[in-house]
Formats: sequence, structure tokens, C-alpha cells
Amino acid sequence: MQLLPGFRDFYPEDCARRNYILSVWRNVASRYGFVEYDGPVLEPIELYRKKSGGELVGQLFDFVDKGERHVALRPEMTPSLARMVAARERDYKKPLKWFCAPSFFRYEKQQRGRLREFLQLNCDILGDATPAADAELLALLIDILRGFGLGPEDFVVRLSDRDAWMQFASGRGVEEARLLDFLGVVDKLERAPEAESRRKLEEFGIPLEAVRAFIAHPEAEAGKLHGILADLKARGLDQFVTVDLTIVRGLAYYTGLVFEVFDRGGKERALAGGGRYDALLEVMSDGKVRMPALGFGMGDVVLANLVEEVPSAAQRRAEWLAARRSAEVYIVVAEESKRAEALQVLQLLREAGWRTDYAMGAAKVGKQFQAAEVLGAKFAVVVGAEWPEVKVKQLALRSEASCQWQDLPAFLKK
Repeated sequence: MQLLPGFRDFYPEDCARRNYILSVWRNVASRYGFVEYDGPVLEPIELYRKKSGGELVGQLFDFVDKGERHVALRPEMTPSLARMVAARERDYKKPLKWFCAPSFFRYEKQQRGRLREFLQLNCDILGDATPAADAELLALLIDILRGFGLGPEDFVVRLSDRDAWMQFASGRGVEEARLLDFLGVVDKLERAPEAESRRKLEEFGIPLEAVRAFIAHPEAEAGKLHGILADLKARGLDQFVTVDLTIVRGLAYYTGLVFEVFDRGGKERALAGGGRYDALLEVMSDGKVRMPALGFGMGDVVLANLVEEVPSAAQRRAEWLAARRSAEVYIVVAEESKRAEALQVLQLLREAGWRTDYAMGAAKVGKQFQAAEVLGAKFAVVVGAEWPEVKVKQLALRSEASCQWQDLPAFLKK
């Protein structure tokens, strides 16, 4: 059986690398006071038709279930989050600072940095409309990437304001019903051929030169984003951000601040993206809940590529993986007559919290030491004729000491 296109198997070494990403995501988000939540992997398709825009709907894994409901595997989290918060917003003190890191599904062409199933970190702040909330979310985003060993020479956060584009388009006669179509053209300016962009903009009666002129002079918008930039500068994080009006984001629900993160070398797709969606909860609750909100998503595929390419990030990951080797201690059964005693030692160390392994069948002592090194064990504990005394070998240093077997947990800790 062939693996489906765009999906992945996670062998132990792959799972370890995935767990590293999840660990950094969770640790940094927790430092910022964010709490973890989750939602269903399957939602009614209407949730995405109404809230995310036409392009995303075309990428859904959707089907009619046995109850004749048209459903879809989640392609993103924001609509589900908005539905959840709208249902129980009175139960939580504002602002809400929530995050999740589950799997998502999009039926699109498999290519570098893009798969059909992927992990994505989602961080959101709900109930705060101030620039301080914008800056807090951006600081979290920056510190998460720094947590992987990436610096300002490796990535940049490009800030923009969607409202400014709305005003630009409205001022040039674009009808409200076609504003999102116009933003879709702007969103693809950097990727689409110039002739194609020019032709599509002319359909709105706007020359490409006018759009480029607006992008080239972001000073007016920099004033609007001043509070955010000042906040980040006070934290010492301003070298990670720049104002760039080419960023508009493709999803329909964004309002105000939008941003995307790119590697400085320009080799990868966007590392992360997000912005404000202040009107979404009101739409989701049919006008019953009004709550400002903003958030971002960061996928694991592009991030893993960049971690591989940046030496400092790759080294940090290697150190994390080494510290979580499958076994810290290996029990060497030097004499089969002492196997029962070796099992006592094994259980003692495991109950004390040491990751401990052993040969489940009879094996030569040399083979057992080889197994210990393959597993990356730091210590080998030899159980043999000296029982109840055992030998402790520190494998990297090739040193040896002895102790009573009951004293092993404290002895190893020392």
C-alpha cells in the first residue's frame, strides 16, 4: 500500500523531531500566559464557506457523512475557535490567551513547504482591541522562532494593515462586493506574472503603478502601526519586524493588522501569518457576541525546513534530541543467574524516573554494551557476581564505580 500524497509517516526519529517542535511551541506559549485548547477535527462545511472565503473552500477535504451532513476536515482553526468562544464567552475572563497545535488538512498540490496534512500552532488573543495586544502576539511569535535558535538574520515579520487597502480600493471605486477579489490580486502580486497582475487590476480600473506607489510609501501606515512598533522596540524585538504593505492575507475574515513571517534568504514559503479578525465572533454569534480578536498560525513543515538549514537552529535541535535519548541507563546482565536481580534494578530505576532499558533475552556482555551505546545511554549498570553490589560505567568517559544496588538512584543523580 502506498502512502497517500501529501501525508507523512512518523518513524521514531521523525516523531522525535516533531515532538521537538511541539515542545518549543508549548513552552514559549506557556511563558506568555497562553493556555492550550482543542476542537473537533470534523466541522460542518458551512463553517468554512461563510467565514474563510472561496479559495480555502476549494482546498477542503469534504464529504457527506452517514447522517447526510456535508462536513469537512478542518483546514484551519480560527472559525472553530470563534464558534467555541461565541458559545461560552461569558465563562472566561477577558482577554483570552489561547493556543493549540493540532493537525490540519488541505487538499492542495504537494510541494516544498506544503503538505495535505500538517501540524500548525495557533495562538489567539480575544477581548482586547489595543495595540498592546497586537504587540504581545507579535512578541510571542518572534520569541517562538527565537526558541528554535533563529535570529534577526534568519527571519523577518512583515506588518501591514488591511484597513488601509480597503480604503485604497474604496477610494478608487472598487465596489464593496468585490473588495476581497481585489485583495486577492494584491496578495499574489509577488508570485504572479506582472502581465497577469496588471490585467486583473485593470478589471477594477486601477493601474498597477498606483498599487506599487501605495506599497512603496508605507509611511502613513507606519504612523498607524506606531504603537505596536514602539512596544516591540521597548522589548528589544524591533529588529525582527518591518512595515510591508504587500502583505494583505487571503482569508475573508481579516480586519486591521495583518502580518506574515519569511526567512531572510527567501528560500521558503511563509513561516507564519495572521492578523486581526475583530468582526468574526459577531458574525458567528448572529450579532450576540462582539469581541475583538487576533491570532496567527505557524505550520511545522516550512519551520522544519528552516531549522535544518540554519546551523544554530539545527544544533539546538540536536542537543534537545540528545537530552531525550531513548535510554539514559542500560542494565547489563553479566550473568544469567542474576537476571531476576537485574529486573529488580531495572524496576527501581524506572520508578525513580530514569529512562532505563535492557536485553530481554540472553546476550553476550559486549553485545549489551553495544546496545547501550546505540540507544545513547549515559550509564551502564552491570549486574553480576558482585551482587548486591553493582558496577556503574559512565560510557562517554569510560569510567567505572561501584555501589549497593538500592543506592543507585541517588548515586546516578550525584
